[in-house]
Amino acid sequence: MTLTRTTCPYCGVGCGILAGADGTIKGDTEHPANFGRLCSKGTALGETLDLQGRLLAPQVNGCDANWTDALDAVAQAFSTAIRDHGPDSVAFYVSGQLLTEDYYVANKLMKGFIGSANIDTNSRLCMASSVAGHKRAFGTDTVPGTYDDLEHAELIVLVGSNLAWCHPVLHQRIAAAKALRPDMRVINIDPRKTATSALADTHLRIVPDGDIALFNGLLSHLAQNGALNERYLRDHVSGAAPTIAQAQQGNPRDSGLSQAELLEFFNLWSRTEKVVTVYSQGVNQSECGTDKVNAILNCHLATGRIGKPGCGPFSVTGQPNAMGGREVGGMANMLANHLDIENPEHREAVQTFWNSPTIPTHQGLKAVDLFKGCADGKIKALWIMSTNPAVSLPDADGVAKAISNVPFVAVSDIMARTDTGDLADVLLPATGWGEKDGTVTNSERRISRQRAFLPAPGEARPDWQIICEVAARMGWKDAFNFATPADVFAEYIASAAATMTFGRDLDLSIFADADYAKLVPTQWPRNDMRFFADGKFYHPDGKARMLPISAPAPRTKDVFTLNTGRNRDQWHTMTRSGKAPRLGAHLAEPYVEIHPKDAADLSVSPDDLVELLGPNGKSVVRALITERTAKGQLFTPMHWTRQQSSAGWVNALAAPVVDPVSGQPASKTNKVTARKFAATWFGYAVSSMPIRADGDYAAVARTRTGWQAEFAGLHTPESWEGFARTVMDVEGCTMSQVLGRDGRYGRLAFHDGDHLTGVLFSSPSPVSLSRSYAVSLIGTSVPALRALAGRSGADQPDPGATICACLNIGVNTLRSAISAGANSVDALGAATCAGTNCGSCKPELARLIEDMRQPEIAQ
Repeated sequence: MTLTRTTCPYCGVGCGILAGADGTIKGDTEHPANFGRLCSKGTALGETLDLQGRLLAPQVNGCDANWTDALDAVAQAFSTAIRDHGPDSVAFYVSGQLLTEDYYVANKLMKGFIGSANIDTNSRLCMASSVAGHKRAFGTDTVPGTYDDLEHAELIVLVGSNLAWCHPVLHQRIAAAKALRPDMRVINIDPRKTATSALADTHLRIVPDGDIALFNGLLSHLAQNGALNERYLRDHVSGAAPTIAQAQQGNPRDSGLSQAELLEFFNLWSRTEKVVTVYSQGVNQSECGTDKVNAILNCHLATGRIGKPGCGPFSVTGQPNAMGGREVGGMANMLANHLDIENPEHREAVQTFWNSPTIPTHQGLKAVDLFKGCADGKIKALWIMSTNPAVSLPDADGVAKAISNVPFVAVSDIMARTDTGDLADVLLPATGWGEKDGTVTNSERRISRQRAFLPAPGEARPDWQIICEVAARMGWKDAFNFATPADVFAEYIASAAATMTFGRDLDLSIFADADYAKLVPTQWPRNDMRFFADGKFYHPDGKARMLPISAPAPRTKDVFTLNTGRNRDQWHTMTRSGKAPRLGAHLAEPYVEIHPKDAADLSVSPDDLVELLGPNGKSVVRALITERTAKGQLFTPMHWTRQQSSAGWVNALAAPVVDPVSGQPASKTNKVTARKFAATWFGYAVSSMPIRADGDYAAVARTRTGWQAEFAGLHTPESWEGFARTVMDVEGCTMSQVLGRDGRYGRLAFHDGDHLTGVLFSSPSPVSLSRSYAVSLIGTSVPALRALAGRSGADQPDPGATICACLNIGVNTLRSAISAGANSVDALGAATCAGTNCGSCKPELARLIEDMRQPEIAQ
């Protein structure tokens, strides 16, 4: 089998992969982002390549159509809206999962030819505050450092970043560096105790949005203790004096930390020369996210700890091509090549290069405002590409209604059914990862190729080609006459060269003569270059700017603070990762982490359901009672959609509150109330066929033998057979059942001939049985009574719930190994291989070992 060198489509780390058409996936040992390492999601990519559920032909008004009719409909709708209502009556909402070539032509069409800046991206939800902070401090959106700095650092400060789950390969790099240099210190700053905290020497549990008080306190400490780099400040930075004065007015205890914790952190930071501060969504996704970024940058600028090996602030991006989208101007407040839309000279340069009839003079609508514009009737035609805003944006139910309010909606996607696609007038089938060619830029400015190793399925086409076809129908064929993605890339590189006269940071000349087919992963402006060690910045005076920042007032505690984020093994709205059975085996349904005291106050027990209520909606999720989250704070992942759950999409709870500078939504501090969900019954089903997510509570996930689902309801069904046949495709199957006398208990098995096709277990309390065993029975000739037992016999060991998703290792297998003497994470890995691939499960392995030690200690 020939393996193709390509790049992972998940997070912004940008790992290299060797992929085969048979689903073979290996880490690319030659790629400088990962050197062969992969996380659980990357490892399971081969399981996501099937065509089940794929959109394979265009659809117009819910019916299959040909490409000519679909493209004509899009072009006509946009042309008519522009003619009747002006260019700002149309909008694109695009995605950090598009390739740079797709982003480039979409941005060119909207800004250079339609003449509006109403193109924004789901990257607005993950790194817009970092972009705004960079521009305020540096004069342009520049990431100063490289991944190598993680190996060179003496102190790594992880702020608002669960790196172990969200960027596992970078977490592995830090863990490997720390193993080689035990003196390296790692500090984890996060309101939650996460898997990342296990690697840290110190976990600083700040209050939500306590970051500014902490870093202002650090800056004040640096000034008071002679730790400023006075020469660097004098020669290369403006605004230091008022910034320090403002910091000294704050109270670092507003961070929620004790005086001892603060002094330990301040002293360690001030006395350590090589400091890297890695930050992510816990910083960016805030009403004061841009100020948080600048509070961090202020400390690095004040000490000159930037741009040198092992030094600097480092924003790690959430999506595979968020950086590429920033580079080509794929956001409402940008022009291509890191130029400014408000600058007339910048606009003229871009318009001249494109030879375009127009260019907007003002910023367009950012994500949240864009969908408000849809709700208000301002947007008459909307094109959504490779993203699912009806689930992923705050006030998700309101966004769905807003999309429904737009007279014409086109959606480009790989799946026939998504929450957003269900609202479209026209669906356009796009090629997915493994089927398309292009480039992506990772978090360290490294451009890598994604290469096709599979044919385009059905009638699917690459996004850049679809956009160009629409542009041609709107009258601009010559400007979008690209034959290949290489042609698009070449024009992008040429555009950057044409605008380099402004002296901005985006220098792509290293790619000017590159062979696109053979392009190797390459950083701009050159490999291993860091910015700003020489003190040259991009403000007109050539200096960086420190900005006075005020911490927000401490929050009231009259309601719960809901923090949303990611699971270890899932990605965004699970369009891709939800296809992989092993990725759903670890945490298969929406849940909420809740502190034991809060659970007790709500009379919530383990495995109960909790109803969360926000200003715009409600959600029902499983209780996960843990001290990892603080009292008064909740955490729930954002992955579940209406396709997989009847009540578990959590962004319906979020208010559309944004940072006033960046426009990024505040996803970490949602205000909610909580109560026990008063279910009268609970159910669990497994089936060889898809299960419908119907009822008061339902959550569906793929398994290695089909599908599984958790159910609960406020009213017990009159007939368990009737319910089973409603949610499961068991037509024509024979049924066996065991029912309780009062009808509150039921166990049903369905066979197609000798083969078990489905099982339903129901109970007035959360169903207790071996789910992994039940899953393993589907498709076998097991007798009904054995299937309905819900437990494995002695002749079939039950591995238990999956802990290591990479290698499909269950909790019972691990417990057996621990009982046999594997009393450390390394020993457990040697005995079972758990934790030996991506390592993200190692904190859980350590907890399991500790939990099994407790009875011995008690004795």
